[in-house]
Amino acid sequence: MEFRKKTIGQIADMICGNAPDAEPFFVYRSSYYLTEFFQEIETEYRHDGSTRKFWVSDVLAEILAEPRPGVNALPETFLRVIRRLMDQEDAKDEESRRPGALTLLNAALQREGFEAFYGTDKQCYLRHIATNAVAAPPPSPHRPFSDAELKRREQLLAYLETASEDSLIEEVLLPLFRQLGFHRITAAGHKDKALEYGKDVWMKYVLPTQHVLYFGIQAKRGKLDSSGVSKTGNANIAEIHNQALMMLGHEIFDPEIGKRVLVDHAFIIAGGEITKAARNWLGNALDASKRSQIMFMDREDILNLFVVTNLPLPSSAWPTAKPLPDEPPF
Repeated sequence: MEFRKKTIGQIADMICGNAPDAEPFFVYRSSYYLTEFFQEIETEYRHDGSTRKFWVSDVLAEILAEPRPGVNALPETFLRVIRRLMDQEDAKDEESRRPGALTLLNAALQREGFEAFYGTDKQCYLRHIATNAVAAPPPSPHRPFSDAELKRREQLLAYLETASEDSLIEEVLLPLFRQLGFHRITAAGHKDKALEYGKDVWMKYVLPTQHVLYFGIQAKRGKLDSSGVSKTGNANIAEIHNQALMMLGHEIFDPEIGKRVLVDHAFIIAGGEITKAARNWLGNALDASKRSQIMFMDREDILNLFVVTNLPLPSSAWPTAKPLPDEPPF
């Protein structure tokens, strides 16, 4: 997926601050400041004295040829270019959110299927229009959280305490996995258990090589334990393990290719805690052939991933926590 020369040229004009379109909204950069621009985004490009627009266009083409972290994603270096270009401190005769600059940039990017927007941190990001997925490196769920993120995490935790299993799936897991790049996410529901075969959700993930992996999810709202008699609201890990094995042994129909396929990997997801004893039991139960096929996530994993992907909280539980109109979910 290559950008058109016209698109690259328009972005190069914005970086250079060339007249007529870019001049009202972007800083004019001479040879020295073009070198400084690319140094600030941690690259070693130095202007060689040639025509500025053509030199920047060649640099952008090189950057866009770098490896991409996934389908519908863009190289990290290019994302840094856009972030630096749209720095709000460089606003010229505009409001602080730079609406004119954003409109001009999007006129070029939309030709390639992407759209620029400002996040809550006042940084500029890109998202893929067709999938609404943010074109960014996978977020780390283990990084330190800001005060605002910790507050959202507490709100989601309170929601998970009372959410039903269907609400956990529909309002939390489905948006989360869509944002993480999974496709064709289909919830089996709980009305017809006879047809579920242990699957609450099935979905697929397209590798950069265009090969497709199929995933199933077995979700439980409460704690997973390994005791002989589980308390009310808890589920036994042995039962969930059996359901995961059923999931791997039954075919699903993919309407996009018109064929029945087997699930490659299974997620066991708990809205509560997976106890240490349950984790140990599951680890011992998975032999070498199944260890890579069955994975598990508990409440902590859900909370951390939900926060770092900046998804809006479930509106039915926290209507006051909806993002502001000028704060697009990301």
